[in-house]
Amino acid sequence: MSVHPIEYRYFYPEMKSIFTEEAKLQKWLDVEAALAWAHGKLGTIPIEAASEIERKAKIGFVKLDRIKELEEETHHDLLSMVKALSEVCEGDAGKYVHLGATSYDIEDTALALQLREAFKVLREDLVKLLNALLKKADTHKSTICIARTHGQHALPTTYGMKFALWASEVDRHLDRLEETQRRLLVGKMSGAVGTMASFERAGFEVQRLCMERLGLEPDLITNQIVQRDRHAELQCLLALIAGTLDKMAREIRNLQRTEIAEISEPVRSPSSTMPHKRNPNVSERICGISRIIRASVIPALETIALEHERDISNSSVERITIPEGFILTDYILWQMTGIIEGLEFNYENIKRNLDYTFGLCMTEKIMMELVKKRIGRQDAHEALRRVSMKAWSEKKRLEEVILEDETLSKHITLEELREWLNPRNYIGTAVEQVDIVVKKLRDHLQQRK
Repeated sequence: MSVHPIEYRYFYPEMKSIFTEEAKLQKWLDVEAALAWAHGKLGTIPIEAASEIERKAKIGFVKLDRIKELEEETHHDLLSMVKALSEVCEGDAGKYVHLGATSYDIEDTALALQLREAFKVLREDLVKLLNALLKKADTHKSTICIARTHGQHALPTTYGMKFALWASEVDRHLDRLEETQRRLLVGKMSGAVGTMASFERAGFEVQRLCMERLGLEPDLITNQIVQRDRHAELQCLLALIAGTLDKMAREIRNLQRTEIAEISEPVRSPSSTMPHKRNPNVSERICGISRIIRASVIPALETIALEHERDISNSSVERITIPEGFILTDYILWQMTGIIEGLEFNYENIKRNLDYTFGLCMTEKIMMELVKKRIGRQDAHEALRRVSMKAWSEKKRLEEVILEDETLSKHITLEELREWLNPRNYIGTAVEQVDIVVKKLRDHLQQRK
């Protein structure tokens, strides 16, 4: 019976399959096979024994049930795997399984193999989201809306700017992923405390051959384990991605509020009791799950400071945080991509909200124009603050209040004022910025292929 929601609710199959017990076991066996091959290559075990170990190092021969059965006796999952593999090897090949290795030679190297597959999926997720954002940015580069700072109406902006901003952040995550991957995809075959003593003088060659066989870089130096600053960086990467998705989801949730209602999730999520409601459930789910992903950063940082040449306190943490982090990050990336691709726009409400403050969002534009007319910046600011307060309190349009004001009306014609109050005339370089971002990030995507 399933317990954790990543088993039955918050997952997509490809990423989840990388972290199943069977997938993990096969990666362990892959490392054992590479070790046997290296020994055979160096002549430290019979070539026939190496070939037999390689042949049997598959979950078709080494059964998960048998490992669990052995673990009841050994209380050690990796040792149980070694025993199970030895059992199925014919002749005397079983005697040479795991020769010279310590558990984490196998486990850390196998984890790197899992991470390589998980990084590939995560990269594809980020690219898909980035493409969706760039498409929306390009489509809506001239869709003018009100920008908000401190939760208050500020100045006109465009929806294209929002999407381009998010896209640039996702592009940085792709950069971070490549850097993190380079530091994570390392393995080791250095024995119980990293000295390679169990391999005698062949240690460097055993490690080099194993990693070459597996397509990993050998770690520069280790003790019993690959050092956990690498894995802490991984959790920070996942948390950063989750933070971006949280930010995007919060913006979408807020813009879907009844009194704003500019955009809406494509998935219609009703209330169980209020038939009129359309809830932003997917965005809320992304915000919630992002908290779980970010919460794994502290435990990951704590595992850096292990005692002496190693204690086991990292193991229980990573069995939870690494699979959970990847599966949940993959899940919310898919969810957000679906939202962005199907996002619905209410152009009538966008226009209504842009005009909600009777033209007050254009006071900066008017101030800048007044300065051109040789009115001091501070004097213009104070005059506009005064008429703005009057317009808001009396619920009058700014145009009307300015024309009634003796001080300001002397400097402004009706034609000028109407031109200055048009939001389309005060979006600065917004369209050009979006064009630059879209082109540059699409070029990045091409370069990354």
